[in-house]
Amino acid sequence: MTEEFDLISIDSLLSDEERALRDSVRSFVDAAIKPNIAGWYEDAVFPLEIVPEMAKLGLLGMHLTGYGCAGRSAVDYGLAAAELEAGDSGLRTFVSVQGSLAMSAIHKHGSEEQKNQWLPAMAKGEAIGCFGLTEPTAGSDPGAMKTFARRDGDDWVLNGSKRWIGLASVAKVAIIWAQTEDGVRGFVVPTGTPGFTATPIGPKLSMRASIQCDIELTDVRLPASALLPEAKGLRGPFECLNEARYGIIWGAMGAARDSYLAALAYAQERLQFDKPLAGYQLTQAKLVNMALEINKGFLLALHLGRLKDAGALQPHQISVGKLNNCREAIKICRDARAMLGGNGITLDYPPLRHANNLESVRTYEGTDEIHTLILGNKITGIPAFR
Repeated sequence: MTEEFDLISIDSLLSDEERALRDSVRSFVDAAIKPNIAGWYEDAVFPLEIVPEMAKLGLLGMHLTGYGCAGRSAVDYGLAAAELEAGDSGLRTFVSVQGSLAMSAIHKHGSEEQKNQWLPAMAKGEAIGCFGLTEPTAGSDPGAMKTFARRDGDDWVLNGSKRWIGLASVAKVAIIWAQTEDGVRGFVVPTGTPGFTATPIGPKLSMRASIQCDIELTDVRLPASALLPEAKGLRGPFECLNEARYGIIWGAMGAARDSYLAALAYAQERLQFDKPLAGYQLTQAKLVNMALEINKGFLLALHLGRLKDAGALQPHQISVGKLNNCREAIKICRDARAMLGGNGITLDYPPLRHANNLESVRTYEGTDEIHTLILGNKITGIPAFR
């Protein structure tokens, strides 16, 4: 961290190995992402060329063990997510979709054959995966999904639609969740299977250096071996979603920190009425409030990461982190943009790009409202989802 940001010695709570991992990812972001992200964002391009570099750093499925995965801790993964999102939410989202969703689904719920077929290639970045849960009319309520898989002899035949599916148009494998006569089940679907179509969604005002797609499934025929044997009911996809939500807790603070540091540097250099903006009390109050929330956000993320590594993290605690850190991060990014004045609406500076991206991050993997209801249920014991 830096003295301008780390007011309470958060670094002292990390091990030498954790700091080294964080610093290596930060160096990668500084060298490969930050010099290029404005162009990728403006042109709405996801840079596939950096996927092998991410794989070499062990970032793809990094919290998974075996099958060529790095087997790093939850805290390591969180630190990496924060650094990636300090570059751009779209790049952190790629790592999340690949590792926390698609690879986790296979790792948690797949057969040995499925794991051996896909996980080593995905860890190397040779195969990209996607995770098809959300539908045009089933976002916050995935139990209302209409995609259906029916048995036809030994095969399964899938029909339905998915929406806002990250990476689907560049993926080699899709994890598709569908209703069956026995409830919701997951399927490993090679994207070259006849009847599978992925179409990128655009134009977008958020997550422009990323890919989200519509998927159409028209009589997609799969062998019995495509079924994820250990995923039964909505618990299957929710266990994967919690992995992704955990990464967001850290990632959002990375975007907030990058925006804060940009505003701080600008305020120290920009002269108004013959002195730097940083010399005014109103400016210092804004910077202090940003720094306090970033420090608290990282402390929350670290605490939840330690709980996760100890096997003690509860689902409602993930909601605490996702709700709080996304809500605070987007405010910090907006306030940082305002401090930059008119210059803040250009891609020369990151805060507005981060704020726009966080509109998506705040929405996916559970909206503010969904996480509020989860926590309300925990506090009162009364589910108020309907």
